[in-house]
Amino acid sequence: MITSIAQLEQVRVECKKMVTRRAGLSAGAAVIPIPGLDIGTDVSLLMALLPAINEKFGLSPAQIEQLHPHRKKYTLVAITGIGSRLIGSTVTRELIKMVLKRVGVRMATKSVARYVPIIGQAAAAGLSFSAMKILGNAHIEDCYQVIKQVLETQPAETASFDARQIHGLTGADRLDNKG
Repeated sequence: MITSIAQLEQVRVECKKMVTRRAGLSAGAAVIPIPGLDIGTDVSLLMALLPAINEKFGLSPAQIEQLHPHRKKYTLVAITGIGSRLIGSTVTRELIKMVLKRVGVRMATKSVARYVPIIGQAAAAGLSFSAMKILGNAHIEDCYQVIKQVLETQPAETASFDARQIHGLTGADRLDNKG
């Protein structure tokens, strides 16, 4: 579980490296002029990449289910606020197709461009790399914002609770002590 902004930053860096590696694989598949190979590869890469990012941030469905009830509440509210359907849920082919539609123009251009010898294949590889980077990094930023929001919200409530514990008095206790 991520408990500090420093840990959160480290996870973000690790995930960005993972996205870059997977984007390279996507670009490699785009160079090969076999119909459907590039899209199939991208779907497979995203089916593995997005859950791996969720897990690194502690946002897989199983991890969220195991959270303390207060942290779980904050996390679910933050996920809803971000509006991502990929965080905290099982990543399915349907969700991947929805995500790929976001970069549909790039994907269509990539599919057409790779049939032009050499220049087209290079363009397809570049488009594939950038599309995968855009999708992966956007998901990282969504996860980052969710955890950041949880970290910023939760300590405030915990701090006020701790202050009451330190002083050992609630409103009712103060009234009893005056009398």
